[in-house]
Amino acid sequence: MMTPPFPQSFPATRLRRLRQAGWVRSLTAENILTPADLVWSMVVHDGETPHIPVEAMPGVERFNVAEAAAAAKRAAGLGIPAIAIFPHIDPARKDEEGSEGLNPDGLIPTCIKAMKDAAPDVGIICDVALDPFTSHGHDGLIDAAGYVLNDETTAVLTEQALVQAEAGADVVAPSDMMDGRIGAIRSALEEEGHTNTMILSYAAKYASGFYGPYREAIGSATALIGDKKTYQQDPANTEEALREVAMDIAEGADMVMVKPGLPYLDIVRRVSETFAIPTLAFQVSGEYAMIQAASQNGWIDGERVMMETLLSFKRAGASGIVTYFAEQAAQKLD
Repeated sequence: MMTPPFPQSFPATRLRRLRQAGWVRSLTAENILTPADLVWSMVVHDGETPHIPVEAMPGVERFNVAEAAAAAKRAAGLGIPAIAIFPHIDPARKDEEGSEGLNPDGLIPTCIKAMKDAAPDVGIICDVALDPFTSHGHDGLIDAAGYVLNDETTAVLTEQALVQAEAGADVVAPSDMMDGRIGAIRSALEEEGHTNTMILSYAAKYASGFYGPYREAIGSATALIGDKKTYQQDPANTEEALREVAMDIAEGADMVMVKPGLPYLDIVRRVSETFAIPTLAFQVSGEYAMIQAASQNGWIDGERVMMETLLSFKRAGASGIVTYFAEQAAQKLD
């Protein structure tokens, strides 16, 4: 048998020595995932039913207000630091302007108060966007041609953020991708005395095919007219993402988001390295649904893939991960 050629450092250097046992793999791990890295992405609804399964997202349920408060308590017990809430409202309350999003007694303000009463130390992050509230499914106001109006939408989003801040939201998270909305919201928060309300900007949100199950979850899938390519980012672009992030930081964002997650790990890495600002990644509904579907068909070990994908965000440089797997992953880590 021929002796295979080896580098001069062999056998002095055998990298497999550091993989031979669990304890040494743990000791030398370059990245670690903990419950403190997770933000629980949660859908809430304005009905009485405690749990409503989302068909396109096996294992995800819409919670009513009481169940959302109970979930906040569970999050506290598991060490999950924050919950991001997204609304599903009665379609009868939707209109072209998304006016229900400005209702101080609406679903989101009510949920904020209940969750903060139940678990004061769990951060509540609120989506600032109109798509759950509009009859046309877009994130803003539209003109006669169906084009989403930037400045007019920004004015409404600013009001929505103030309603959420007044209700006790810790973080407002504009996900609409309107130009200038971070500066407008920051100025309004300062003027109204909400100086400690944080802004998590969805600074690099792409026009993606991975959002489909979420649109079912919030009830906007059948309402959406057209697509969102005129305001969400082109999946072909990287440099544009850096420009978006730079603008939002300059306007007052405290944290930034890259969305979706797995198909855009390169963007997570570039943003985190370029700006050294807390950078979150969103493991969106389509990513979640693919893992669950493959797991249910026996094609993958779902729990193992869940944990592997979550760790990949940390490896890419994410400060935190918004995910529908948060509770399940935190239980596993615990």
